[in-house]
Amino acid sequence: MAASDHRIVPVILCGGTGTRLWPLSRESFPKQFLPLVSDQSMLQQTALRAMGPGFAPPVVICNEAHRFLVAEQLRAANVPGPRIMLEPVGRNSAPAIAAAAVVAGEASPETLCWIMASDAVIADVPALHAALAQAAVAARAGRIVTFGMQPTAPETGYGYIETGAPLAEAPGVLALARFVEKPDAQRAADFLAGGKHLWNSGMFVATAGTLLAELERYEPALLAAVRQAVAAAKRDLDFIRLDPTAFGQATSVSIDYAVMEKTSHAAVVPASLGWSDLGSWAAIWEVADKDAAGNASQGPVEMLDNDRCYVRSEGILTAVVGMRDTVVVTTPDAVLVMRRNHAQDAKKIVDRLRAKGIKQATEHQRMYRPWGHYEGLIMGDRFQVKKISVRPGQKLSLQKHFHRAEHWVVVSGTAIVTRDQEEILLRENESVYLPLGCVHRLVNPGKIPLTLIEVQAGSYLGEDDIVRIEDTYGRS
Repeated sequence: MAASDHRIVPVILCGGTGTRLWPLSRESFPKQFLPLVSDQSMLQQTALRAMGPGFAPPVVICNEAHRFLVAEQLRAANVPGPRIMLEPVGRNSAPAIAAAAVVAGEASPETLCWIMASDAVIADVPALHAALAQAAVAARAGRIVTFGMQPTAPETGYGYIETGAPLAEAPGVLALARFVEKPDAQRAADFLAGGKHLWNSGMFVATAGTLLAELERYEPALLAAVRQAVAAAKRDLDFIRLDPTAFGQATSVSIDYAVMEKTSHAAVVPASLGWSDLGSWAAIWEVADKDAAGNASQGPVEMLDNDRCYVRSEGILTAVVGMRDTVVVTTPDAVLVMRRNHAQDAKKIVDRLRAKGIKQATEHQRMYRPWGHYEGLIMGDRFQVKKISVRPGQKLSLQKHFHRAEHWVVVSGTAIVTRDQEEILLRENESVYLPLGCVHRLVNPGKIPLTLIEVQAGSYLGEDDIVRIEDTYGRS
């Protein structure tokens, strides 16, 4: 980006696991990658809101495990030239934002950064851009500007912002008096009635120079660790891999605690955008289309005599009768049923499942890989069956197993299979046997997805029984 480039750099924070939207959102495929309210994922919607003549390519910060999901979803949404930064370990929002500010400010400290989470819905994008234009004026004058959402209800699930006096240098922007933690119901009602408090959206606008100066003032050790992590970063395919040793030394702290609650440069632009962080199934129900009885549904669902319910199925026919204010979510391997006013408690179920070592707490039946995905179909004693889908032109790693043999049957598409010294072309309804210990690889040379059924048999069938000899995607 040239030093004279005045475009805004979108900074998209793509961490988090969205456990309150379990069982649809899980650690292996969290809510920012899901199409919750449209045909596009939350990440794609976020990136597309920040595209156009006034915007530079985005900086996206995510963890190592989700790097190929991020890259593929941005590619599918035609987002040009993203810089994808990989956090080697989760350190909350302040170190992530610091790393983005260091990278974005390499061209000029005056580079304007628009920092946002990847998992919010915004109904009124023109109003968002109007608020951004107001915030940009204040940011270029040295402010760190947050977006405060006009409350529509006494919500207890959001943090609040108390507003101060208008800023003379930036019409429509107010001084930020203080941040307020999530209130109880009575205090939230008082905030709504008083008119001085806004919901904290977690979006910020500031120049890279202002962000770095305030981090230097309040968290110098954190910033020093992040600068070192960026300086020692490695470029790998589309990714910027932050140095794990240096980044691991950064304090784990949110940008609110690190800077925003301390700085004298904080400001807020009030906005009414149809915003929601979709932080629970109750929030999904709020923004969903509803019938005359207040019910919202998605997927193969049948409802009879229900009121104000949210019912979603990811494939299994789900029938709900005579329920009130209830959430029902079914996936191929888990079902959630709860009262809508207990929506914030879904996380407690996930914590309990994780403590018991139940894999559905964190993993989906469908697991995504850089070459495509696989789904577990049947698990038995010493065998399991999977369906594997490989995107056109992609290939699995050259690998071997110590504890299992495999049998591949092509269902659709064409495969080239390496088996030790052989190279075998497979078409639909053809198969190959891969004995224990053989070196093998699967490639889709065609222009359509390759789908095959894999039957594994052996004494141990875990995913960690893979010895990668060569991998296109840099996995070990």
